[in-house]
Formats: sequence, structure tokens, C-alpha cells
Amino acid sequence: MPNLVHVGRALISVSDKTGLTDLCRSLSALGIELISTGGTAAGLRAAGLEVRDVADVTGFPEMMDGRVKTLHPNIHGGLLALRDDDEHLLAMAAHGIEPIDLLVVNLYPFEATVARVGSYDDCVENIDIGGPAMIRAAAKNHRFVNVVVDPQDYPALLAELTRHGGATSHTFRRKLALTAYSRTAAYDAAVSGWLAAALTETAPRRRCFAGTLVQGLRYGENPHQAAAFYSDGSGRPGVATARQWQGKELSYNNINDTDAAFELVAEFQDGPACAIIKHANPCGVARGATLAEACARAYDCDRTSAYGGIVALNRPLDGPAAAEIAEIFTEVVIAPGADEAARAVFAGRKNLRLLTTGALPDPAAPGTAFRQVAGGFLVQDRDAGRLRPGDLRVVTRRHPTQAELDDLLFAWTVAKHVKSNAIVYVKGGATVGIGAGQMSRIDSTRIAARKARDMAMALGLSAPLTAGSVVASDAFFPFADGLIAAAEAGAAAVIQPGGSLRDDEVIAAADAAGLAMVFTGQRHFRH
Repeated sequence: MPNLVHVGRALISVSDKTGLTDLCRSLSALGIELISTGGTAAGLRAAGLEVRDVADVTGFPEMMDGRVKTLHPNIHGGLLALRDDDEHLLAMAAHGIEPIDLLVVNLYPFEATVARVGSYDDCVENIDIGGPAMIRAAAKNHRFVNVVVDPQDYPALLAELTRHGGATSHTFRRKLALTAYSRTAAYDAAVSGWLAAALTETAPRRRCFAGTLVQGLRYGENPHQAAAFYSDGSGRPGVATARQWQGKELSYNNINDTDAAFELVAEFQDGPACAIIKHANPCGVARGATLAEACARAYDCDRTSAYGGIVALNRPLDGPAAAEIAEIFTEVVIAPGADEAARAVFAGRKNLRLLTTGALPDPAAPGTAFRQVAGGFLVQDRDAGRLRPGDLRVVTRRHPTQAELDDLLFAWTVAKHVKSNAIVYVKGGATVGIGAGQMSRIDSTRIAARKARDMAMALGLSAPLTAGSVVASDAFFPFADGLIAAAEAGAAAVIQPGGSLRDDEVIAAADAAGLAMVFTGQRHFRH
């Protein structure tokens, strides 16, 4: 196995020209011959560098609008030839093939074209063919050939060449090959996913997912689990795109909970709102006339659970809201922005992470969610289901008032983001009791009511917070007992999907209790 391999000739062909001129100047200074294509060669010559055209190597001009330029034995033979194989060396000599020791290639901007919603034909033209072919050839032959696919690796390449007098080590080349194959795999995954979407193919025969490393993590859900954080390249506003202003590095659990919090609060566009999340479940969600009021009302749903939680806001963080949040121990705050006053409030709290995203994610936007299971993974559309008042069907004698209707829709939206079985009590645009993740829906109902009673006692109130509230259930009540428990807790109106074999029994129980109840015809399981 060869270790140090001298670099004498480099082929450069890039779409992203970031840092390219400096790289090539350094390569040229090391005595490395430069070969390049079209616009890349012209740009390097303009910078005063001596460059040989690929057409001189292949004996063919670029043709078919650049679709064919490097697909030639003189290129691929130079990349693939084994330098310690006599037959390969004889073939190179017989056909005038020169070795290529370094390939610097990045690909046509296919992902960027899709992201800016380019036309179908434009996307097709931005599918790179020659680039991936060369990358795979060079990566396969990493015993002898270096392949660089990302400007981020230019400094490491130059450092390696300098360290070894114009040569590279086998370990270094192998690392470059890993990055190269990961890049072509991600590129093909992007093309495959785009074609599946264009064909509205919900279950293609093979499904690929790819990501780009954002950061390594100290550990996963538990200290004995290794972990890392990757971006899928979609640019959806959230924790993957956020700027961190202060605080220590995010943990695996921080990232998971912060995502849950921001996706929830983004559901509310009409006025300031705050969501507090703990272990991926909301422990308080509220609207307010100001962010500070929304934060205080969310906190008053369950102050015990809010301790050490994640706070998400749907408006840029201001000083008063920051001061409200600073009163409790908080792990992460995420918002579309933060003004100087807010940042000043947090500046002295070194362990609090402040993230800003610049925008809110669109809760109605299509997307894909997947989850690993033993031997495979499950894929589904993101839960983008939303309701309007006209979608509701009143099934009881009493109709909800307008105030109750507003709260029912609020509760239903929060329930979408609570682990099933989910029960959410809401009053006046704020959650007052949340029951999550129980195996029995009646248990979720009772837990939410008990939390509301405990919080009322902590606040010195004589009546439970659920008195006069509305309640949402993410799936139908299979029996009347869950609804009766909600009525006993003080709920005055109910929102649920309907569809139980015992709907008539549940409706009769609601009528007997004087409740208003609406069916949505839509379920929001979250496992």
C-alpha cells in the first residue's frame, strides 16, 4: 500500500470558485501542472496562472453545450490507472495517457436550482454528469489520487502538501475519498428526490436521504451514545439554519426540543405567541398582546415543567420578553430575531443559548418526515394539516361561542404537537393543562386536569385553571369516560376528530353535561 504519493498534475473543474485562485497559485508554486475546463481555465488565466485546456488532453473540444468535455479515456485513464501495475503503465504509454494526481471538482448547483424553484428543464440541465464520473473515478483510485470536492478542504490539502514536500499520505487521500463519495451520494439523492416529487411518486422503489454535517455533538440522548447534527439542505427556518448568539454548544436533546418548540410556535401567525417545550412536549403555549405577556401566560400553565425548558417565540425577541424569560432557568431561546436590548439581558447568562433564524417555517409547506425502525425506516409527509372554522362540524345541541371557537382552534393546533395520546385544555388563548404520551386517553385527560389544579394552587387561585376552558383531543374519544372527565375538570367545549364506533354515546354525554362539541374529521397522532 503506497503511503506518500507525489502530486505532479492537477485537474481543476468547478462551479463554485470560492478560494480557487489562491488554491491554484499555491499548487502552481509547488510545481504542480494545472489542467482545467472552460470558464474555470479562463478565470485562472485571467489571474495570471498557466493552465492547460482539457481539450488539449483529450484531443476533442467541449461540445453539446458543455455536456461532453471530460468524458474521455485520457481523463479517466489518468485518474484510474494503478501506478504500480505494469499493464496499466503500458496501456498509458501506448495511448498517450498522462497521470492525474489531484482532482478538484465541485458539481453543477442542482440543489440550489431546485431550491430557487427553477423550471424542470433548468433543473435537468443542472444535473452534473462529468463531475460525478470523475469524482468517483478519483475516489476509487485513492491509493494514488487525491480528490477534493469542497472548498472547505482547500486549506487541509495545502497543509498536507506543504507538510510532505508536495506529496500526500494514504490516510489523507482516504479521508478525501470518503468526503467525495458522500458528496456524490448526496447529489444523487437530491436528484432522485426531485424526480420523485416531480412525478408525485409517493413510494419510489428506492429512497435516499442525505445531509451535510453541521456539528459533531458531545453525545446523543445519553452520554454513552455518539451523535452528530446534519442539515438536509432544504433551508427550512429552524435550528439547522439558526445563528447562535451565545451560550455553550447545543446538545442532541437541545436540538430535538428546540425544533419541536419552533415548529409549534410557527403555527401562530396572528400576534405574539410563546411555546415552552420539555422533552419534545409543550408544557405551556400562549398568545399575548406582547411577547412578554405571551411568555408569562405560557409559563403559568406549568411552572414546574417549564424549568430548564426550551422557549420559542414567533416574533423577534425584545427586551421586556427577554427579561420575563430570564426569570426562569431556560436552556435555549429561539426566535426569528432578537434586538440589542434582548441580547443585553441574556449577555450575563453564559449557559443560556440564544438562537435566531431570520424567519418562521411555513407550517403548511409540504415536506417529508422519516424514522428509523429495525431493518428499515418509515417515510411520511410532514403533518401539514390545518383547520379553518368552516371545517368544523358541530355535533351537540349547544354551539360553541366565538371565544370558545377561537380557543378550540388554538387547542387543536397545540394538540398537533403533543405526543399521543394528547389532551390539551385552553382558556383565553393559553394552555392551562396538557396531558401527553399516555397509553390511555382518559389518563391523559386526568393528568392534564391534575396539573391544572396543581398550578391553580401554586398561583393561589380558588378555582382550577380548567374551569370554563375548552379541551382538544388529538384522536377520538373511544368511550365517553374521557369526555366526562374533561367536563368534571370544568371544560365547556370540546374539539376532537370524531369517528369512534361510540360517537353517539360520546355526543350524548356531551349534551348531558351541557358541552359544545365539534368534530374535525382530521386526526393528529404524534408518536
